[in-house]
Amino acid sequence: MHVTRKAIGVDSGRVAENCLASAAGGRRACPPRGTAHGPASPIVRTVRTRSEDTLRLVVESVALGLGYAAGLVFGGTALVAAFSNNEADPYWAIIPALRTDTSGVIAFMVALVSLPVSRYLELRRRGDRGDTPARPVSRSAGVHAVQAAAEAGLVLATGLVVYLSLNAVTHPWTLQAQLTHLAPWPSEGTVRVLGLAVCLAAVATRHYLRATATRPADAAPPAENPRPRTEHDHFPGAERDRLAVPPGWPATRPTPASWPGPSGSEPSNTAAR
Repeated sequence: MHVTRKAIGVDSGRVAENCLASAAGGRRACPPRGTAHGPASPIVRTVRTRSEDTLRLVVESVALGLGYAAGLVFGGTALVAAFSNNEADPYWAIIPALRTDTSGVIAFMVALVSLPVSRYLELRRRGDRGDTPARPVSRSAGVHAVQAAAEAGLVLATGLVVYLSLNAVTHPWTLQAQLTHLAPWPSEGTVRVLGLAVCLAAVATRHYLRATATRPADAAPPAENPRPRTEHDHFPGAERDRLAVPPGWPATRPTPASWPGPSGSEPSNTAAR
């Protein structure tokens, strides 16, 4: 046992010396260190690839939702700046230091970054798939319900944000008032921010579910090996080739070396006739 450990230690020391010598010489000659389980199996590589693809799709979806919400913010602040003199008012009363015009600038910068990133990831994902045919994925009723809720919530939340942004142009003082007389909370400004959050989540969820609704179709199964041909099988063209050969001639033309006659000359057709 001690001898084995000593031998392992000596080998490790030699490898370390070779690594140091190679590093000093400017090149790397150390052998790669393997793992106890050997190289990664195809299953591990497939799982790792799918995890990376899922992460990129999540980033793509969130970036699209963030860009959509930022576009709504920028549109609302642009209306305020164009048709009123209230751009110095806070966009949300809970953050009084954040002016409306400042919010528009920040929202424009966010949209300028997030939308191209989302589009780039989408184009890359479609490019990796190439011309591979896709087939729809079978999903449960719960997934369909989530997608339906996301699409409906997107439409309603967008309309609510647009309506409250128009209120900020015509009568901005109502943004701090309660939204409805049925409840003292929330205010119009708070509902507008909540609507933006719903838009972000709805766009991201809808995009993710639509992107994962299909997957690459499996390769077509190989054709079965045909049975061996027999003399009773009919081959197209065989009858034509047989009739094209005159009677008395072999099916295959003999080579010049096998021709009868002096010096392998081709026999005349007169004798055959």
